[in-house]
Amino acid sequence: MKKRIVLWLPIWAIAISCPAALANGHPKKAAQQSAQSSQSSQSPDAHTQAKNLQEYINLMRSNVRDQKAEIMGSVMELNIEDSAKFWPIYNEYDAELTKLNDLRIANIKDYAANYSQMTDDKADELVHNALDYQKQRGQLLAKYYEIMKQSLGAVTAARFLQVEDQLLLIIDLQIVSSLPIVSQ
Repeated sequence: MKKRIVLWLPIWAIAISCPAALANGHPKKAAQQSAQSSQSSQSPDAHTQAKNLQEYINLMRSNVRDQKAEIMGSVMELNIEDSAKFWPIYNEYDAELTKLNDLRIANIKDYAANYSQMTDDKADELVHNALDYQKQRGQLLAKYYEIMKQSLGAVTAARFLQVEDQLLLIIDLQIVSSLPIVSQ
């Protein structure tokens, strides 16, 4: 029971803190504003809107990454020897995930730029990009599960995968709940 509380309290803290982070640069508004600015590309707000979207992305990356590592550390309950093995592997994984997330960010920016004038071709392209990202992220998790398993054993690797998956689901929910649904 104590482990569940230790796990869920930080996760809820992330979920609760997200709306505060979003208030500074709400992606739904940024997507709508970006779409409006593309219709009038001479708008003085276009630069500000792009900057707001970039700030949102930077904020999500920094806050979530810091909290994610803290949560991972508390839930993994590693001894000193295992911790010395785990963290270099985790940091390598996180660096690869960050590079992979650049694909997602580019897709979100593309979505924001095309939101108000969405075509069938653009929607299809965005969906395929999103599916490709999900596939690559799954492959990355599988790769690092195997690396963790070789270094720390299957139980510890499974715990890593379970916690990481839960955290990624929360992050995914934060992102998708902030984006507007494709309109007609």
